[in-house]
Amino acid sequence: METTTSFDREILHLPFHDAGHRRLAEEIGAWCDAGTALWEKVRAMDPDDAGRTLARQLGEAGWFAALDPAGAPEEAPGDARALCLMREALAYAEDLADFAFSIQALAATPVIRFGSDEQRGRWLPALARGEAIGAFAVSEKEAGSDLAAVALAAERTGDGGYVLNGRKAWIANGTIADVVVVIARTGEGPGPLGLTAFLVPVDTPGVAAERIDAVAPRSFAHLSFTDVRLPAGAVLGRPGKGFVVAVDLLERFRMTVGAAALGFARRAADTALAHTRSRSAYGGTLFDLQLVKASLADMEVKLNAAALLVARAAWECDRGNRGYARHSNIAKVHATESAQEVVDAAVQLLGAAGVVRDGVTERLYRQIRSLRIYEGSTDVLRLAIAGALDMRRAARPTTP
Repeated sequence: METTTSFDREILHLPFHDAGHRRLAEEIGAWCDAGTALWEKVRAMDPDDAGRTLARQLGEAGWFAALDPAGAPEEAPGDARALCLMREALAYAEDLADFAFSIQALAATPVIRFGSDEQRGRWLPALARGEAIGAFAVSEKEAGSDLAAVALAAERTGDGGYVLNGRKAWIANGTIADVVVVIARTGEGPGPLGLTAFLVPVDTPGVAAERIDAVAPRSFAHLSFTDVRLPAGAVLGRPGKGFVVAVDLLERFRMTVGAAALGFARRAADTALAHTRSRSAYGGTLFDLQLVKASLADMEVKLNAAALLVARAAWECDRGNRGYARHSNIAKVHATESAQEVVDAAVQLLGAAGVVRDGVTERLYRQIRSLRIYEGSTDVLRLAIAGALDMRRAARPTTP
């Protein structure tokens, strides 16, 4: 089987993956390789137009098919390992494509897992076709990684519905979404016990978006909700279970952020290797220099470690291991931090060519930074990993 350089074939053939995953890697790798004209086109677009274009293209190509389980073909890849492979390939090819894919999946997954039949039927087919665009809104300026501090208020009305008032911050796809999964405070209990998830159509009166320009251009916005009236049927899952919806989603998607980081890092390493092999220096090539070889070797070590941690986390999730969240956190932390180091080293090896605007490494340098924050910052996840470690030790029998 031939795959693109976005994958390490030896990793694909480990027992973490099966024949279906390897077939998926071949197919999405080939699709990404054939998308050069599309990638160049969307990079020149306004981020909102690029997001809409990519959502349609990904939908038409069938890469969103698993977002509508009821209508998806049997072979449509939808497990955690498949999501990771798709994000790795798309990130290697084009950051905006990975962004469009990941946020659509992020928005659809809570509907798949917690939505009613009516909610699934209304939104999932359109999301899977790329005809509707989704977003997930939990962050607030005063409540980033601290989900229990969410303050956007959802007050009950006499007819059983709700009225939303407040703001959400730094929402991916915020300027182009058709529907947003919103975590709001309904007050069934203190802290995390008082949160509820809602499906909010963006054309509902009172919803507004304020565009944000990020380091790496893409659809990004603050959202405001002013007397937004929702029916009881807008609740996703059950009232008071919004914290469960949010945590379930973030734990599943952290490993996929690691996969995207792996795609960025592998693209940077491949670019650096090609450059050092072709660049003449000191009577030979850059690759002949021992310090250059050492830097490239360090990249390879980090890539292998990240790939194994991401594959292990996805495998643990797919086999139903209740402790998969710890592996997801570990994979996200290591892959994103290592990717930042790999991209930085690649820029260094390319020298002045590495910082030219819109060059491969310059784009990667801007794109990778945000992954160390998305779906839980590195510092917050380190605390979670340490907490899990402490609980594991406490569960071990005491040695006399």
